[in-house]
Amino acid sequence: MTTTSVPVPDSRATAIGATTVLNWALLATLTQLAGPVPPFLLTALAFAIAFACFAVWLGLRGESLVAPLRQPPAVWALGVGGLFGYHALYFVAQQNAPPANAGLISYLWPLLIVIFVALLPGERLKAIHLVGALLGFAGAALLVGGDVDVGGSTLGYVAAFACAFVWSGYSVLSRATRSVPTAAVGGFCLATALLAALCHLLFEPSRWPQGIGWLGVIGLGLGPVGSAFFTWDLGVKHGDLRLLGLLAYFTPLLSTLVLIAAGYATASPLLALAAILITLGMLVGSGWLRWPRAG
Repeated sequence: MTTTSVPVPDSRATAIGATTVLNWALLATLTQLAGPVPPFLLTALAFAIAFACFAVWLGLRGESLVAPLRQPPAVWALGVGGLFGYHALYFVAQQNAPPANAGLISYLWPLLIVIFVALLPGERLKAIHLVGALLGFAGAALLVGGDVDVGGSTLGYVAAFACAFVWSGYSVLSRATRSVPTAAVGGFCLATALLAALCHLLFEPSRWPQGIGWLGVIGLGLGPVGSAFFTWDLGVKHGDLRLLGLLAYFTPLLSTLVLIAAGYATASPLLALAAILITLGMLVGSGWLRWPRAG
């Protein structure tokens, strides 16, 4: 009789993956700093910087730049589809539906991760996981969808839903490609930069960053649109994917705090309530806070 072997999550990989949340929390502020750069051009520049830094890092380590890129077509489809597909769909959603509506729907992805993990071999969905994810989503809803209205097109809403499924699917399916080195993400960044540049040439007017805006672009390439994808890849492949999904709900909370600190947003009573819900969701869903047993 054989049993399914379920790899034990690596706490170090989980911790590294968790730093992605801190990185993503800077996304909105750095995007504001970059200025009114067309979205596909901004994506192309940020991912190009990410790839350049990756190439320099490998060179300093004396490692081959080409070796990690020798992956099967299915791996390339997953990697590029995840990175480029998510951003392309997100931009379509933002341009064809109210930003708050699109942001809220696209932020279903942490909840979907928690649910999809149950489909992995040897895993199952417990009530505490679902309750924790729903509490986290409620907290995110207060921040991302505070001014929801009924505008927007079908295209925008479909793209937002697809966006959530693409990133959650990419994160969970990456679990099945543990043998693929995280360095391969560098190739995905290059391919994403090239595809974004092509989309920019086809669909957008050119408007390059000006002055201090370049600091925002460089910051994006180094952090939320650069190193973040390497740390997330390591986390979802070898860490506790369900816990990472719950921790991801801190992204809009921390992002709001950074925007306030940078002067791009103001504090509101919703912030405190959202913080309570997101923290409670993480504690419940992770099993760190358990319901008292009757009797």
